[in-house]
Amino acid sequence: TTLLYTIKFEVVGMPSKTKKAKKVQKKFVLDCTHPAEDKILDPSEFTTYLTEKIKVAGKTGNLGTNVIVQREGFKVNVLSDIPFSKRYLKYLTKKYLKKQNLRDWLRVVASNSSTYELRYFQINQEDEDDES
Repeated sequence: TTLLYTIKFEVVGMPSKTKKAKKVQKKFVLDCTHPAEDKILDPSEFTTYLTEKIKVAGKTGNLGTNVIVQREGFKVNVLSDIPFSKRYLKYLTKKYLKKQNLRDWLRVVASNSSTYELRYFQINQEDEDDES
């Protein structure tokens, strides 16, 4: 009589093939409050610009359901189910400002880990008065 034993070895630390990656939805906010209140920048135009220019898998206009660009008042929200860079949003925002000839007056500043804010450059009035 022969006995057969089945031994199952599990290597600790190796990922299992049955696990699925978690879908993490990233949310980025572009706050255009200051220039929009002064009617320098139109958030709806900016939203359409982002929808046209954001590249997914190397192609523009390929957002599908992976990336959603929406406007809430003076803020533009970008929701992404795929890996998406906050820095890429800053690049596109600066490109839009340059196209609208607003780059000399506005700058893009990170106010927290998921938000960019459009602010005016601070010009020191005191320095000009001292030179006179």
